[in-house]
Amino acid sequence: MAYEQIIVDRDGPVCLVTLNRPEAMNAWTWKMSQELAEAFADADADDAIRAIVVTGAGRAFCAGADLSGGGGTFAGGQDSAIGASRPAESTPAHLLKTPIIAAINGSAVGAGLTMPMEWDLRVAAEDAKLGFVFNRRGIMPDADLIWLIPRMIGYGPAMDVLLTGRIFTGAEAKELGLVHRCVRRDQVLDTALGLARDIATNTAPVSVAITKRLMYEFLSEGHRGTARGRQGRLFWWTGRQPDAREGVTAFLEKRDPDWSLSKTKDLPEDLLAGD
Repeated sequence: MAYEQIIVDRDGPVCLVTLNRPEAMNAWTWKMSQELAEAFADADADDAIRAIVVTGAGRAFCAGADLSGGGGTFAGGQDSAIGASRPAESTPAHLLKTPIIAAINGSAVGAGLTMPMEWDLRVAAEDAKLGFVFNRRGIMPDADLIWLIPRMIGYGPAMDVLLTGRIFTGAEAKELGLVHRCVRRDQVLDTALGLARDIATNTAPVSVAITKRLMYEFLSEGHRGTARGRQGRLFWWTGRQPDAREGVTAFLEKRDPDWSLSKTKDLPEDLLAGD
């Protein structure tokens, strides 16, 4: 599929998506959002794709919402960033079966930081400028940040970064727990791709999909016993599948595993739907 604001490449089992508005520091638009959703959906429906990596063209990851509309950017009008061109809702990233890794190669602020927070793993340049700058633009944090960030890094640190809207570095983001790895700028993409290839080779696609689903589901599960029971039933199921035998056999034979279950066809939907 031809895209206008992103580039999609295939690197074996890894789908590499590049935000491609370098002249505007990859500023976010609804067009970009819709193209990302379509690219993610296509990769998620492809059993050969085991991980998705997203990075930015040029010196930035994403400088936030496109502010070219001026003061009316967030007013909701036809020409605003949140205007009538908004596409239909797509499947949220946390409900996709395929892990999404952000390779934050440069500045990521506002919507440009919200996006990777909604994904699964984040690698950032140590000197990248990051920030949830919404309150400094006269609006409040978007998406589900006020729900998500306190659960991710704790109430006090979340209050700090969300309330103040201050800029912080990739190195501080690692200390806070907002990103998982922090490296030199020239190492960001290679690090993210290496992580993606490791997932693609060494982890079972159905096991990964179930783990991801439950990780997000249990963020709002308040009863430990309920979570333990649900996880136990799915553990029992995975332990009786061909991939469990293959994982052990490959380990004992000191070779890469050859997974047979399909993330698109073999998920235990009856169990994932709950009791």
